[in-house]
Amino acid sequence: MTVNGNPVSREMAEAFINQAKAHGMPAGPQLTDHVREELIRRELLWQQARKAGIDTKAGVAARAEAERKRMAVQAEAARQTVIIRAYVEDYLGKHPVSDADLKTEYQQLRAKGGNTDYKVRHVLLRDEKEAQGIIARLNKGAKFEELARESADSGTRDSGGDLGWSAPGRFAKPFAEAVTLLKPGKYTPAPVKTEFGYHVIKLEDTRPLKVPSFDEMKPLLKRQAEDQAVSKMIDGVRSKAKID
Repeated sequence: MTVNGNPVSREMAEAFINQAKAHGMPAGPQLTDHVREELIRRELLWQQARKAGIDTKAGVAARAEAERKRMAVQAEAARQTVIIRAYVEDYLGKHPVSDADLKTEYQQLRAKGGNTDYKVRHVLLRDEKEAQGIIARLNKGAKFEELARESADSGTRDSGGDLGWSAPGRFAKPFAEAVTLLKPGKYTPAPVKTEFGYHVIKLEDTRPLKVPSFDEMKPLLKRQAEDQAVSKMIDGVRSKAKID
């Protein structure tokens, strides 16, 4: 449409329609009429502002130019995103991840996970003597959940050190090894050191590990393998790039 002879582009209308849809307005004649009226009002105000010389005032012009540049950068980033996604799709199409590779990865994860799920609590200390002190207090009858309030792990401190159900493969190796040696209801007789500090670990219970099938895991495994392939490709390109 035109307003006083000045055109309002279809692209502008589509942008406003898409914005309204994003805010929950349903598509249809009502939305079209709403956007049409909004664009007419906007164009009339734009024309009035220019007649009044507002667009040439130093402060307004500077802010308007800064916003134009910001939007131009966003537009260029959006353009790059479309092209980059198309390139990645093309690259993965030419370098597909085989089912054989995915099955190998699945079997490795399966072997690492074991057959048992463990429900674990822990208290994390920065100092070995502090961890030994926790064990000494447990030996005297203190409750594990209460001592967990002293843990350096803020994520489990308020839940009695509860780490929930996990397969050993999700833990650091020394932690996992200690867990698998415990019997339900028992805690480690000595602190377990990992890169995070010194742990006092209690095994609450065990259960058979429910393992997703290959078909269930395949979409996730494929996505991870493709991400790794793209990262490897980028690393190779970067190693040859001149970055100042």
